[in-house]
Order: sequence, then C-alpha cells, then structure tokens
Amino acid sequence: MNGKWLRFLLRDEPRYGLLNGDRITVCRGDPFRGAEPDGEEAELAEVRVLPPCIPGKFIGLWNNYRALAEKLGQTIPAEPLYFLKATSSLLGAGGIIRAPRGYDGRVAYEGELGIVIGRRCAAVDLAQAAGCILGYTCVNDVTALDILNRDPGFAQWTRAKSFDTFGACGPVIAAGLDPLALTVRTRVNDRERQNYPAADMIFAPAEIVSRLSHDMTLEPGDLIACGTSLGVLPMKPSSTVEVEIDGIGVLRNRFESASVDGTQ
Repeated sequence: MNGKWLRFLLRDEPRYGLLNGDRITVCRGDPFRGAEPDGEEAELAEVRVLPPCIPGKFIGLWNNYRALAEKLGQTIPAEPLYFLKATSSLLGAGGIIRAPRGYDGRVAYEGELGIVIGRRCAAVDLAQAAGCILGYTCVNDVTALDILNRDPGFAQWTRAKSFDTFGACGPVIAAGLDPLALTVRTRVNDRERQNYPAADMIFAPAEIVSRLSHDMTLEPGDLIACGTSLGVLPMKPSSTVEVEIDGIGVLRNRFESASVDGTQ
C-alpha cells in the first residue's frame, strides 16, 4: 500500500498508521505483514513518533556517491562497501542525539536516504530486488569522527557509528517513491549544509538490495542507509539537525553533549 507509514505510540501502545498531513489513519497490524485501517484517527501532535521500523540489521554504505568520491580522490568501488550499525543506536524524529560519555571529540551528521526492506529476500536478482523494498526514510548516520581512525591498525566503523542515539531515522516510511528522483538536504540550525541528488549514487537502491541479499538474508524491517555525499561536518552541542527528503518529510533532532542532563 502506497503512502507514508508512521510508527507511533498511541495510549502507550506502538502502532502503525498512514499519515496524511497532520492526521493519522490508525491501522491494525503493520505494513510488513499486512495492515488495515481500524476506523480510528489521531492527530500527529497527540502522539509520540517512534523510529519507523525495528530493524534486525542496520546497514550503512560508504563511498556510494560520485561527487564525494571525486572530491576525496576515491576510486569507484566495484561492489557496495558497507558496515553495520548497532540497532540499539536507533533514534526517532524529535529525539536527542547525545555524544557518548567520556568522549569530547567531533561528532558529525550524515544526511542519507534510507531503504526499508519489506519482505524477506535472499540472493535476489536486480529485477526482483525493487519488489523487496517497502519504502524509503530519512537517516542521519551520526559518526564519532575521532574514534573512527584512532587506532592506526583498525578502522572502528562499527563503534564510531553505533553509540546510543547515533542512528536517527524517520519520520515515516514512504512507499511508492522513485528513489532516483529524490534530493537529500541537511540543515544545521537552519543553514543548509547538504543538498545532493540521489541519482548521483554509484549503486542505486535496487542494486544495493540485490547485491547485499547475496551476502546475507534481508528481513522485513531491515534498514539500509545509502551513504552520503558532500557537506558532512561536525556538530556543536545544542545544534538542531534536519534531514529533509521531498516525499518523505523532515527528520529533526537536536545534538547535545553527554553532560547536559547526565543521562549518558
């Protein structure tokens, strides 16, 4: 079913619904196994928005945009280059991105298009792969830059990207979009820092899904961040970061140091 799937808390119960403007058509079930309107509606302002899916795997691509590869002098990869983020890093729209306790280094935003898998797929060909995608979401693939290459003998991709709150995504899963017609924009305190077309991807979403499915079985709800392009910079505490993709919406989060309220 095409539309914008929102996951939210309603009377303390996680639910899915279809978002139309500020109104939610509440559904029974979920979009992965089948969802139907249950006759109830809710106002967006009345619910707490949750991460749009609960992935068993959160995969991120590296060096997947031609413009960034050219600027950094990187070669075009022959196959997708990827890492895993801990699923415990998930953060929904409106949540606070927080630097890990004891870390006072740089923390960077990375605005990205995210693929949400809709059905189980293993070793699917390119023609089948598009049908395995439920839809798309916004991702902020947050990175502790000073940890990434701190050990010269081992690049710490997983650790640098897996701290709690470093996997911001949402606000919805938008089904029925042409991903290569989309543009990713990232703003920090209302100043645009990224503006790049998804069409500049080296590996487009269907090819990403096909190739990764030959490495591992992809399950409903798995999330794949397609990589980022030019404009990645560190954030300052109390910054508001927005990742916007037309047709999906705005993923808005605030970044704070670990010491603001002592929660980490």
